[in-house]
Amino acid sequence: MTAKTSHHTGRILTATAMALVLGAGLSGCSTIQNLNPLKKEEPKEVATQGERISIVAFEQKVQPSDRLAGQDFYLPSPQPVADWPFASGPTTTVEHAAAAEQFKIAWSKSVGAGSSRTAQVVASPVSDGKLIYAMDGEARIRAFDVNSGNEVWTRNLNPDIRRDKDAFGGGLAVSAGKLFVTSGFRLAAALDAASGEVLWTKTFDSPLRAAPAVNGNVVVFSDVDNQMIALNKETGEPAWTYQALVEPARILRTTSPAIYENLFIAPFSSGELVGIDANSGQQVWNQTLAQSTRTNALSEIRDISGRPLVANNLVYAASHSGVFSALDAKSGQRRWSVSADSTNAPWVAGDAVYLSTLQSELMAANAASGQVYWLVDLNQGRAKTKKSFFGMGGEKKVKNLPVWTGPILASNRLIMVNSEGEMVAFDPKTGTRKETLKLGDAAYLAPIVVGDKLFVLTDKAQLIAVQ
Repeated sequence: MTAKTSHHTGRILTATAMALVLGAGLSGCSTIQNLNPLKKEEPKEVATQGERISIVAFEQKVQPSDRLAGQDFYLPSPQPVADWPFASGPTTTVEHAAAAEQFKIAWSKSVGAGSSRTAQVVASPVSDGKLIYAMDGEARIRAFDVNSGNEVWTRNLNPDIRRDKDAFGGGLAVSAGKLFVTSGFRLAAALDAASGEVLWTKTFDSPLRAAPAVNGNVVVFSDVDNQMIALNKETGEPAWTYQALVEPARILRTTSPAIYENLFIAPFSSGELVGIDANSGQQVWNQTLAQSTRTNALSEIRDISGRPLVANNLVYAASHSGVFSALDAKSGQRRWSVSADSTNAPWVAGDAVYLSTLQSELMAANAASGQVYWLVDLNQGRAKTKKSFFGMGGEKKVKNLPVWTGPILASNRLIMVNSEGEMVAFDPKTGTRKETLKLGDAAYLAPIVVGDKLFVLTDKAQLIAVQ
């Protein structure tokens, strides 16, 4: 039985507004860059991911609290993490992982096609503890042994349809022996996790950008029109749908819902964060994490593209338009908010919640109050030069700095990855930079934890295990 919930008529950007967005420089960043028909060939790292640029001019910039600055705080000891079944992680909160103690590469394997003008590697790997599953930029999936890196099976879910030849996006989830797949090729599927055998497939009218999640009897995912779709996980038959605000201005990378008891806590490009009953598809609560500034029209891009995090009965989430909040997971009631814009997921450990912002700042805040312990500039001391226009006039210093993704706390290291192919460890108590591991390729997806290893999928579709 299908029950459809629609609580908004939708808000759609006009052609004039979209032209303003494109003309304002958005085509140079990772936000809807491919919509610009006048865009010319760019260097690969710009064409595929680009630079993140902050779109919010804060009246009150986030600063360390006078009361908390320099104060010590509690962090739990490292604990093993058996699996990472969803893009949002295990259903039990991981605070401090016992992994990557040696901080060196164990193995590296190609997953397939990397990012290009017609493909994007945007799906986070997932694992059932035995195998790790990864998807390349063209909907080809490979399963590897988590310990040895040996390939166990591969499956191509690219339908090779002309209208979708430039499709990208989607993701993976593994649950009860099944691997669930969504893709920008308007396809959802269930595979046997051990063999890769296709169990069922469903096609849709709109591309699927977000990774799936499983709760109870349903697997859910959202399409580009902010519709949350639930299918019976055994048969693939429709269960329910939920329609959020339609918001075409969005970030390239899209995340999946978090899970709390019988709720999916779903983020949307409208800036809405919604608690949805897993059985009925009915809305339980709704909060909007968005703000507009009169100094910058691009703050209207409200997307929550970093996965929400549930810890201690609270939901932590940040939007592109500059709201970082902690909400009650049952009711959605807001506990605190600070002005911080991000496309990354928060990480909660003990007394602290960590977040990296669009200004390439890494912050540690008190998880109960939102007050900031410390704030560091990830790009401090970095600068690059480039030739001036047509090579005339020598070189000039410009801001062309790396994009950062993370963090994740493992073996007393607060770990970030970046677009210059680095995995960097920081002191979780102070933010001091500790050590750097060269990955050999840009990384735009946060690492995941399985057993004693971290795994990161790079922009060239290399799956790297760090022990």
